[in-house]
Amino acid sequence: MSHRHAVWSKLILCLLLLSSCVKDKPADPDQNPPGAGRRLLIINEGSLSNGNASLSVYLPEKDSVYNQVFWQKNKQTLGDIFQSITVVDDRLFLAINNSDKIVIAAKDDFSYIGQLQVSKPRNMLLLDSEKMYVSSLFHPEINIINPKTLQLTGHIAVDYPNTEGLLLHQGSVYACNWDTACSYLYQIDPQTDQIVARIELAGKAPQQVLADKQNNLWVLGGNVAKQCAASLTHINLQTGAVTGYTFPAHADMMKPTWNAGRDTLFMLGVNYEGSGSYNGVFRTSIHTEDLDEMLQEPFISAAPMQYFWALAVDSLTGHIFIGDPKGFIQQGDVLEYDAKGKYLQRFAVGVGPGAFLMLN
Repeated sequence: MSHRHAVWSKLILCLLLLSSCVKDKPADPDQNPPGAGRRLLIINEGSLSNGNASLSVYLPEKDSVYNQVFWQKNKQTLGDIFQSITVVDDRLFLAINNSDKIVIAAKDDFSYIGQLQVSKPRNMLLLDSEKMYVSSLFHPEINIINPKTLQLTGHIAVDYPNTEGLLLHQGSVYACNWDTACSYLYQIDPQTDQIVARIELAGKAPQQVLADKQNNLWVLGGNVAKQCAASLTHINLQTGAVTGYTFPAHADMMKPTWNAGRDTLFMLGVNYEGSGSYNGVFRTSIHTEDLDEMLQEPFISAAPMQYFWALAVDSLTGHIFIGDPKGFIQQGDVLEYDAKGKYLQRFAVGVGPGAFLMLN
């Protein structure tokens, strides 16, 4: 289940008009993409309760897109709200949130292998061949599963519902609790599955945690829909120093990601009304001392009556891929820009493109 499925009625007509100008890059509908080469996996969330989540694949070296690849291979749907994806050896683990399951498919041809029942899975973190952490919407816990046996083996109890982003860094797991009452980041010992510290943050409702090239942590928090302002916290793990920034009240920031060098942080600002206020892709250097500069103008602006929902930066080319959900009422688009923010192309994918994973 996506936590911001806001659809504004005045978007619909404009989005339908825009879609008529978009050309897909069709492949043979009866074939899946080749298993070798670089592939951008595109998570299409689908629209809530409609069971229309799907997986698309874009081949940058061939400039070809394949849609519904799981369906084409298995003749079965994924379920309701495709949330995240991770790789375990030669398998893909697909978290299908509202269907309470993780689907396992072959990495090379997307053939169905099995599934595991997990309550409202959000993000997955592989620790080793026999242990994976899975965060959970609505539940105050982190699930522990065995990816080899496909069994749920335990839970880590946390303080609030809605566990979210997970990061393994320097032997510790850092976990976000996306609840407006939570003002800290959990540090977990993956050997004992115990919380060993709660690191205070600049704001509340932490969503995602990332580590930069200097091995410091950056935590994006906030839930603007619940009047909890977005915030960005920098944690120096060597000195323990914590500094933070609170965004303006209506700046709804999400989906942070790094460039290849992990010295420039990109994130989305989402305005569901499709206005120009804090609406587009923003970026900042890890060395900046004034985050207000980042907000003066988007690096890539959303068009009028448009907002973005997915973001990735190709570590090889620096190209920026953005998901346009088009209100979750029809096929979404993926937009591609070069490293300097120059528009290159767009192509149609499934409903609600919400995340990407590049397989090199």
